[in-house]
Order: sequence, then C-alpha cells, then structure tokens
Amino acid sequence: MTSGNNGASTPEDDDPFGYLYADGQANGAQPPSGGGYGYPNSVSRVRAVGERRYGQQPQQQTAQYGQPPTVPQQQGAYGQPNASYAAPENFGAGGGPSTGRQPVQGGGPRGRGPNTKGLLIGAVAVVAAVVIGIVVAMANGDDGSDDNKASDQPSTSASASASASPSESSTGDANKAEIPPVDAKALNLGGSAALASDVEGAQAAGGVYVGNLNQVGNSVTWTVNGIPSDGTYTLFAHYSVPGEDQAMTLTVNGKTFGSKFPLKNYAEAPAGDFVKGWTTSFTYPTLTKGTNTLTLSCQDGDKCNVLLDQLWVKAGQVKR
Repeated sequence: MTSGNNGASTPEDDDPFGYLYADGQANGAQPPSGGGYGYPNSVSRVRAVGERRYGQQPQQQTAQYGQPPTVPQQQGAYGQPNASYAAPENFGAGGGPSTGRQPVQGGGPRGRGPNTKGLLIGAVAVVAAVVIGIVVAMANGDDGSDDNKASDQPSTSASASASASPSESSTGDANKAEIPPVDAKALNLGGSAALASDVEGAQAAGGVYVGNLNQVGNSVTWTVNGIPSDGTYTLFAHYSVPGEDQAMTLTVNGKTFGSKFPLKNYAEAPAGDFVKGWTTSFTYPTLTKGTNTLTLSCQDGDKCNVLLDQLWVKAGQVKR
C-alpha cells in the first residue's frame, strides 16, 4: 500500500456499488454474491439466525444488493420458540428473565377444555335445591287429618252467660261428654204446665211436648246426671213459638242464670203458626261434676208462649 492509495479495504472507502465503475472493477470489485460490499475483503456483519445468545442485542443483517435487510424474527408462531429464545437450561443457577412469550398457564381461550369445576358446582346446587324442596314438601305434606279434626271442633266463646242463635258460630267440642236428649215426658212440670201432642213437628217420642207455659210460675225441670267435670256447657232446647220472640228464666242448681234463655222465632214462622215455628236455641251455663238441676220457668217480665219438647247438654260452647 502506497501513500497515494489507501486501498479499498477500509470501511469508509467501501462502496457497495464499486463493481459498477471502471476503477472499482480495476480494483477487483465484484457484484454481491453472499453478503458484504462489492470490494474484496469488505466488512460483513451478517450473523446466522440462532447464533444470538440471551443478554445480547440482536443485530440487523446487512442485505445483499437488491435485497431488503433481514430483521431477526423476535416472535415465532404461537406456541413455538423464537430464534432469540434461550432455553432455561442455558440460564445460570439463579435463572433469568425470559424475553420470549411465556406459555399460558391453565389454558386460554384457545384449546381450553370445558369448565368442569363450574359444571360440577352447578349440578351440586341443582341437587341441593331439589332435596330441599322434597324435605319441605314432606314436612308440610301431611294428610290434613289434624286440620279435619280441628274443623270438627267448634271454637270456644269467652262468655259463659251469653246465648246465641243457631245461625251464629259457637265454640267447643261437640263430641265431648254429650248427654242424651231428654224428652218432654221425662221432665218435671211445675204449675199448670201440661203435656200435649196436638201440634205437629215435635222431635220427642210420639210428638209429645210441654204446653201451657205462658203463665207466671209454670216451669219444666231437668235433673241432669253424669256431668264429667266442672266447666262451661251448652244447654239446647227444641221448641216452637207462634211467630214472635219469647224468653224464659233459666235456673241452674237453684241459682238464676245471668241472662234469659232466648226462645226466638228463628224459623221465621208467621204469627200464630206453631206448626212452622219449631226451631232450636241454646245458652252456655256453668255446670259442676255429677248431678245438676236445670229449670226453665215463666217469671215476671218473661214471654213464655212456647211449646217445649226436648232439652240436651253438650260440653263446651258449641253450635249443635
């Protein structure tokens, strides 16, 4: 190399198009055929793919003339390692960061299997709901026998002295300690009260009833045996009135009951018609265990135009 010629091998004098000129050709310049510039021994910085190691910066390849520069591929296809990826075994004992895409743990939107855990939880919830429904149905699904029994038992009333019409609801146990009815023939008559059977409709045997009660001092008395216990009872009377409400005095064991025994025209019979006036009324006396004496009498201020054929008692406050 002379002082007038620095050669064609210095980088600053490299001319990629030297082979196009006469002086370049004279100096041995050739068209590119594998990298580097057109001069012999020109600098080439091309590196084969895969030679890069972790921690080094990727270098851009110098393309041949007429070809685009090649950029190292930074990311391979999904799930495939790229050229610059260094396997974990290439790291030191302490490991190191990875510059490639890390595999998705637990699956992702692509290739993800069914959510078996969610399906299992849903199935368990459905089974639990069905079991709870069955348990509730079994708990509430009785045969209703208790309700039926309760419906057969009239409710109780707070007042033992109050009387009620057959159309009014009353309370108690209709089947508890029922005393058989007593007919007119078995009653003790007081004053000028007398037995008769002229008016049809009496329930007593032979259609016999007690009449002529419409005078002060006349009465009927019933001695009741077999009362099971102390308490409130219902005293019933079957009678007929001629279209007008009547009321007589009730005496229980020698004491006047708190209110008159109501003998109203519940049958709504026309005036003077005893045949159509047969009906039933009741009141709630307090009786004692054993034997009790019940008397219906005509006293001053009473209205006693009544035909009476039967009396009976039931425990509690009942309607029938």
